[in-house]
Amino acid sequence: MPQRHNDFRDLKIWKQCNEIRQKIWELTKTFPPEEKFRLSDQMIRSSRSTTNCIAEGYGRFHFQENIQFCRHSRGSLFELIDHLIIANDCQYIDNENKDALINEIKSAIRSINGFIKYLQNEKNKA
Repeated sequence: MPQRHNDFRDLKIWKQCNEIRQKIWELTKTFPPEEKFRLSDQMIRSSRSTTNCIAEGYGRFHFQENIQFCRHSRGSLFELIDHLIIANDCQYIDNENKDALINEIKSAIRSINGFIKYLQNEKNKA
């Protein structure tokens, strides 16, 4: 039987995305000032979107709505991978750090996919 959660902060996927969000925030602080309203801003927004969408989906009363918000979160994670590639291309982050963050993001994507599958199963039972 799945673990009960008091709120979205108890979800493994939210915790994973929150950790990624914090790492992105720290990373973007090292970018050049001219990127403040360009790449840095985009990376911060997409990393925040991951946790925001999980939280909003959790607050919905229907499984399908929750699934849709999880899909948005997953999309933001893929967007973040592209931003990391751009940051690497611009030499704001080295290959090792880029690859480590991408691996962490891919792990979060797998967790979201599992949660979506769980929600779809619960929806089918209802």
